[in-house]
Amino acid sequence: MPASPASPRSPGSPQRRPRPSSGRPRPPVRRKKPRWAMRAVTTLSVVVLAAAGIGHAVVSSLDADIARVDPFKDMKNRPQAGHGMNVLLVGTDGRDGISEAERRQYRLGGAPCHCTDTMMIVHISEDRERASVVSLPRDSYAETPPHTDRISGQRHGGHVIKLNAAYAEGGPNLTVRTVERMTHLKIDHYLEIDFISFMKTVDVLGGVEICTPKPLKDSYTGLDLAAGTHDLSGGQALQYVRARHADGSSDLGRMQRQQRFMAALIAQSTSSGVLLNPMKFRDITRAVLGSVRADKEFGTGELLDLGRAMRNFSPASSEFTTVPIGRMGYAVKGIGSTLKWDAAKAGRLFRALREDEPLSVRRSTGGGGGGGGKGGAPARVEVAPQQIRVQVENGTLTAGLGRRVDRALAATGFHTTGVPVNARVRETRRTVIAYDPRWDRSAKSLAAALPGSSLRSVPGQGPVLKVIVGADHQGVRKVRVGEFGVSTGDQAGCR
Repeated sequence: MPASPASPRSPGSPQRRPRPSSGRPRPPVRRKKPRWAMRAVTTLSVVVLAAAGIGHAVVSSLDADIARVDPFKDMKNRPQAGHGMNVLLVGTDGRDGISEAERRQYRLGGAPCHCTDTMMIVHISEDRERASVVSLPRDSYAETPPHTDRISGQRHGGHVIKLNAAYAEGGPNLTVRTVERMTHLKIDHYLEIDFISFMKTVDVLGGVEICTPKPLKDSYTGLDLAAGTHDLSGGQALQYVRARHADGSSDLGRMQRQQRFMAALIAQSTSSGVLLNPMKFRDITRAVLGSVRADKEFGTGELLDLGRAMRNFSPASSEFTTVPIGRMGYAVKGIGSTLKWDAAKAGRLFRALREDEPLSVRRSTGGGGGGGGKGGAPARVEVAPQQIRVQVENGTLTAGLGRRVDRALAATGFHTTGVPVNARVRETRRTVIAYDPRWDRSAKSLAAALPGSSLRSVPGQGPVLKVIVGADHQGVRKVRVGEFGVSTGDQAGCR
């Protein structure tokens, strides 16, 4: 379902261009290092946990637990800094610390490839109200800059590889350089996480709830889930996010599951009381940071600053997508089958991140009344109407008006109940959209389809939006969502 924003404050970069609309001083942005999609999830959750304001005493001890790397060493001619903060989250297939019993149970045998298993860019908006997560397929066609192979010591010119091989050849430094070259985004922090950290974090949280509309079975990872809702332990969650053979979508389907898991983990962290429990907060952060590697500038101060900025963070504050693919199965001699990005669409997506725009809608559609588009063109909205559930109530004495509005909204794509009812008050002048604050982005999308309507926040109402049709009803306008196939955290979670 729909969404609402909120996210961390981004450390700024010394050479950032001034932004007229921003009046606040901006702390310096530094780089981090990730390790796994889920670890990405986990690390992002750690930032969320700091928002509890539990205090410096608990968090300050975490610096010693973080292994340090320098992914930005000797980097020159980097992309110009944009607005907000870009974190590269990298998950490797490292499995040190996993017991033999766990290896057998969760199918973690075999030698690790020492490459990245998952890679995501997490963009934290400058206003701290949104986190945009973009998955980068590990089989992406990539071209490295010149570098020295970290194992053989051999000097290479730029050459074609799969994106996940950049780590094997040149470690974090080549990984960052390759990503910056492909995206033209400046990476501010780098975080790297491994399997054991992921499993421990999920277990400390008490498991994470995942929903699947159809059975998922993968003989490679041992994943075996019936359709429905499941509380996954750390090991089961690892199977869920690693599975590539559970359906026909291979790595792309796996990335979608990783995004759903990230949304669920954030929801669990922010709604389960973890933020108010200093002991659990400590246990989780130790589980995560004990096997995390990060850039040297990511420390206690950054963790606390980001955490404080994320006090209002919720699943609806996050948006998830995958870089647009232009060609599947692009064969490269000596490399194999790769995924080639859609250059035009990917360029627009990364430009939106540089300019700190939400990915779910490229341009603002105006205020709560739902502008956007001219001359009858569909209004651009953040949330697809198919993902928005609506109950229509007739707030007038005009017979059949509720039924007409219900049908018109359904024809536009909204998921209406199909059973409109009469409102308690039948003298409503202006059409009202009542919504739970957790679904505020959905409410704005619905308002775009109902010109002149007003929004009314009703905490606790739940995911179904309510339209109370007034005497000013002007008809239903078509809407369309942005081009990047974005889903928000609350849409990905269980409803």
